[in-house]
Amino acid sequence: MQSRSRQRAQTGEPAGGAHDPLHHTRKMSAQLSEMIDHLRRDIDQVDEPQCKAMFETAAEVLGGLVTAFRHYEQKGERAWKQAPNS
Repeated sequence: MQSRSRQRAQTGEPAGGAHDPLHHTRKMSAQLSEMIDHLRRDIDQVDEPQCKAMFETAAEVLGGLVTAFRHYEQKGERAWKQAPNS
């Protein structure tokens, strides 16, 4: 059984990755983006208009989540900025 540090070195995972929020948000963003691509590819493979609309809607919703993760990573939204210590 490999040590966790050796596994990280082999996969390119940064040290402390399990505790780094950015590691998790980037990983989730990538997985969500893959799902978005899959949904959009499948739109052309189904004939039912309602299913096409559902897949497109799902892709848009997931795109909103990817944007929210990006804003968190960049601390670009007011909600993600840390409040100053008073």
